[in-house]
Amino acid sequence: MPIAQRDDLRLHYELTRGGASESGLPVLLVMGLGVSATGWWRTVPVLAADRPVIAFDNRGVGRSDRPTGPYSTLEMADDAIAVLDAAGFERAHVYGISLGGMIAQEIALRHPRRVAGLVLGATIPGGERSVMPDESTLNFFRRRAEMPAFEAVWASVPYSYGEATRREHAQRIADDLEQRLRYPVEPEPYTAQLAASLGHDAGDRLGEISAPTLVVHGDADGLVPAANAQVIADAIPGARLELWPGASHLYPTDEPEADRSVARFLAEVEATAGSPAA
Repeated sequence: MPIAQRDDLRLHYELTRGGASESGLPVLLVMGLGVSATGWWRTVPVLAADRPVIAFDNRGVGRSDRPTGPYSTLEMADDAIAVLDAAGFERAHVYGISLGGMIAQEIALRHPRRVAGLVLGATIPGGERSVMPDESTLNFFRRRAEMPAFEAVWASVPYSYGEATRREHAQRIADDLEQRLRYPVEPEPYTAQLAASLGHDAGDRLGEISAPTLVVHGDADGLVPAANAQVIADAIPGARLELWPGASHLYPTDEPEADRSVARFLAEVEATAGSPAA
């Protein structure tokens, strides 16, 4: 089991190689609130067709250590760099979703030379620039820590998936939840990660991001309103914005084309920059 060590903290990660067709720079995947690396199960095979893919369990979830919280996106960004070091890569693309997108912003700001391309999915800029969900949605996610894991993931479905997926593709949701329940999050680290999300504030610094950036969001996201995507794209020089119609917070499940679009973006970044070297 691959482990990255950062001081006394151990972080589990998985490295998926692209096989004979592998030609691109690696991509580091940073998952969201309360979800282990298994949450990337749909995305990994799409991106690994052309490049190494590194997915890891953030502090507090999955097979990684669970230090006492609260956590911050700053320290979680440094965790991610420790994973990249352990996997043996100097430079990589970074793709974060939700809380992972907040962490990815800090990676790009704190470690700009390590980031070739940046993908920010279903996330917020933090601070006063963030567009927050309604109070009932915020209250649900505060209460979620008190629910048993099985109940919590099912109760989150209306907040996570678009209407069409809930109506026509229930098996997609069941498959996702099976993966999430392999390593259910515990209440204390969930609350510690939630503190990182609520304390994130990169809004006034996003203009300092130099990596080519793709901002991705579902336009029906009620958990993280899609207006945040426009705020982020406007703040990062040259950022590209993609909104997926009818998709909600977990847009890769609602719209499978989204990850294929991410793969094309990463290839374009490399083509523009010249031949990559891992």
